[in-house]
Amino acid sequence: MNDILPGEIETWQFLEATARNVFGTYGFAEIRTPAVEKTELFCRSIGETTDIVEKEMYTFDDKSGNSLTLRPEGTAPVMRSFIQNRLHTLDPVSKLFYMGPMFRYERPQKGRYRQFHQIGAEVLGVEDPKIDAQVLSMLNQYFCRIGIESVSLQINSLGCPECRPGYRQQLIDYLEQRLDSLCADCQRRYKTNPLRVLDCKASGCKEATVDAPEMLEHLCADCEEHFSAVKKHLLALTIPFEVNARMVRGLDYYVRTTFEMVTDRLGSQNAVAAGGRYDGLVESLGGPALPGIGFAIGVERLVLMKGEEKIIPPVPQLFIAALGQAACDQAFVLMTELQRAGIRAEMDYQGKSLKAQMRRANKLNAAYTLIIGEEELKSGEAQLKCMADSKQSQAKLGQLAELLMEKLTK
Repeated sequence: MNDILPGEIETWQFLEATARNVFGTYGFAEIRTPAVEKTELFCRSIGETTDIVEKEMYTFDDKSGNSLTLRPEGTAPVMRSFIQNRLHTLDPVSKLFYMGPMFRYERPQKGRYRQFHQIGAEVLGVEDPKIDAQVLSMLNQYFCRIGIESVSLQINSLGCPECRPGYRQQLIDYLEQRLDSLCADCQRRYKTNPLRVLDCKASGCKEATVDAPEMLEHLCADCEEHFSAVKKHLLALTIPFEVNARMVRGLDYYVRTTFEMVTDRLGSQNAVAAGGRYDGLVESLGGPALPGIGFAIGVERLVLMKGEEKIIPPVPQLFIAALGQAACDQAFVLMTELQRAGIRAEMDYQGKSLKAQMRRANKLNAAYTLIIGEEELKSGEAQLKCMADSKQSQAKLGQLAELLMEKLTK
């Protein structure tokens, strides 16, 4: 887990503010859920045989003996809240987005921490493939708005409960003939979660499954029609994409459309956003039988991709250098008045020399400086200096906010 410090947080704020702006344009409303949920929620939604549930969750008993878990992902908590608060009664279509920390006990590596952050979005109540395309359009628009172009969209279909069982058995039969080539994890889970073997990063598993059967070859008529429509709508919206028949999801609830935004700039951790359909999830958690689709973006990975594109934090618009106790007291009042007027103002609190105060004004990159001493207090006027060109102008202390507003808006 890591700290996010001043100088870094501005990038995070930019990414979050842009998400709120873009998602709001598409009709999404923000939802916030607790960081802790009942463990049962994740076992039922994610799947007891997934790596997350088996090895990665932070789970503990509270003083009442209830098993609680720090949320490892955002979709299940949003679904729990959706059901508990009966949001489906407010509108037949719900568009929700969230952002915040998630927790998984994984091996820390570049772009992956045990406390990590996600920005995610969910749509509930629409089965039409147009909503798949709209969600992907919104995701594409978000990456354009934050200035990250080195990503590409990959899509696949995982079928449905009608067509996936047959494919699943065929894949298990295929893997059984190659068990000796699989890693220990895949040997353990190939029967309970065979699709995850296709996503394994171990070189032996990649080689052993190079000609494995593909889900796209086993889609039922309805799933084939749905996937074809998604591709048609993406083409109509001029959103480039690639079909990746080996793409799977690590969570049990996904069906039909699945997708990732991938990059070649982060090594093996190449996915910066991922998601898909989960049409049976709400019903399996005790809610109405509503279709759903959503995605999550890894914020740490976005920050890595922004790299050297540091977002400059706001600098003071005025630094007041005060000489003497009376001037210091008046500078404090002036600074507060300016801040109340929406002007970023700073001053020295320690009675340092004028030279030291001017050094600090330079270090802070203040736009203007104002020097106040005994003479300025008596006259009610002081010299306002523009730090960019060193030009000075006379400023009445009682009209300082108005003068600065005028200068700053030019």
